[in-house]
Formats: sequence, C-alpha cells, structure tokens
Amino acid sequence: MNKGIYVALISIGMAQFLKIPIHFLKTKKWDKGLFFQTGGMPSSHSAGVSSLTTFIALKRGLPTIDFALSLIFGLIVMYDAQGIRRQTGELTLKVNDLGELVDKINKDKNIAYKEEQPKKLKEMLGHQPQEVFGGALLGVFIGFLGHLCTKKKKTFLRR
Repeated sequence: MNKGIYVALISIGMAQFLKIPIHFLKTKKWDKGLFFQTGGMPSSHSAGVSSLTTFIALKRGLPTIDFALSLIFGLIVMYDAQGIRRQTGELTLKVNDLGELVDKINKDKNIAYKEEQPKKLKEMLGHQPQEVFGGALLGVFIGFLGHLCTKKKKTFLRR
C-alpha cells in the first residue's frame, strides 16, 4: 500500500484520539465518543491533508505535480472544514430547535411563541480556525515523522 496513505490515516487517527484528552483538560469530563465525531481540537481533516502534503513534499519534492495537487486539495479541505461544514452544522441546530418548538406547540395549544430575529450563520460547528491550525501542525509533524520512518537507510559494507 502507498506509504503516504498510511501516514495520512495515522495522522487522522491521532487527531481523533487527541480530541478526548484535550476535551478532558477543558471540561474535566471524559467523552470517548469524541473519537467518532467531527469538529473539535485538533481537526483531523487538517491533520490528514497536512501530513500527506508534508510527506509528499519531503519524498517527491516541492516542484512536483504530486505536491501541487496535495497542497491545493488540502487547502480546499481545510477551508471547507472551518467554513461550509460549520455553517451546515449551525443550520442543523436551528432546524432541530424548530422541531422541538413544533412539538411543544402541538402538546400545548396555549404556548406563547416569541419570534426571534434570526442571526446570520457565521457561528460554525465544523472547526474554529485554531482547530484547523492545530490539526495542520499535527499533520506536518506526523508527515515529517512518516518520511523519516520510511526513508531508506544507507548501509556501508566493510571488507
């Protein structure tokens, strides 16, 4: 199998694992379910694409098409992780709240409904910029380690 894939998958797994102790440090609560959830620190999206891009840069070089493809697609993934995915998550929260309100109205016909002014969907659920940056740093580190581990060692024969 392609060693770059191993490096990226290890990076994604490590980012998902690190979400658990980082969450514990912030909240003093263990939540093993974070391993299977999106969002949070560090971004596994960023870690995966950054580790692959770093591995390719060190293995094949910066002027290669492999590096160019990996870099551009990685930047798109990181932008998406902190932008579009978060706004979609925010919209989902609003839809869920609307569903709960409809349930309350159906249970009690006398409930007062106060319409709130909708806010713009700028608060996002995917990743904060610092989570994307943290994932990118983790990815670069793991990509570098992956390159070191897969480097062919030179042996010198003694006679």
